Amino acid sequence: MDLSEREEVLLEAFRRLPPTAADELSALAQRLAALGPQTTIDWSDAWSDSDLLEFTTASLRRLEAEDPGDSH
Repeated sequence: MDLSEREEVLLEAFRRLPPTAADELSALAQRLAALGPQTTIDWSDAWSDSDLLEFTTASLRRLEAEDPGDSH
């Protein structure tokens, strides 16, 4: 299979990733590939209030899971 220069660069970068990061990136690529051609993706870097709440909640859960005995 012949790869373009851009594809070779991406493949090399992918190979340098730790296995868990490579798995996450692969899963993201698969989700993006599954989107229909009419799908609009919001690429903005602004977070909605809902995004911030979801992120904060998940972060607190992770912290509690890491050290459940250290409650302040």
